[in-house]
Amino acid sequence: MSRELDNIDQRILHELEANGRLSIVELAARVNLTNTPCSERVKRLEKNGYIKGYSAIVDKERMGLALLTVVQVSLTATAEQSLEKFNEAVRDVPEIESCLMVAGSFDYLLTVRTRDIAHFRMILGEKINKLPGIHQTSSFTVMEAVKEPVGQRVPGP
Repeated sequence: MSRELDNIDQRILHELEANGRLSIVELAARVNLTNTPCSERVKRLEKNGYIKGYSAIVDKERMGLALLTVVQVSLTATAEQSLEKFNEAVRDVPEIESCLMVAGSFDYLLTVRTRDIAHFRMILGEKINKLPGIHQTSSFTVMEAVKEPVGQRVPGP
């Protein structure tokens, strides 16, 4: 069992979340440690599951996927088997960026990336509305991302 995170561990996580490409030398300087203890802490944080991995954040707009749409999904049934079938099928739709099961007046909240509204309409009709157990969907086009998760922010100058 891992020990609680101390202040230095939390600072390491904060720095890596903002920039996962920091070298150990730069990270150590930012958290006021020498290289070896900093490296050991990072390895421990990885081993204990606090750091799940590292990835590049791709600019979806530059990739031609400028339209972000949020879709509320209501299922016909919410028995465990129905949820599992939906969860498994939603993972196979590459245009679905995220899928969150929620408590409330609907069951899931999807974020969907497409080229444009015509492309979204096609994905909604041919993929999303054909997912198992779909009862109803409501779609909302995002006009502006005012705040995004830390790892998805584009660093300023």
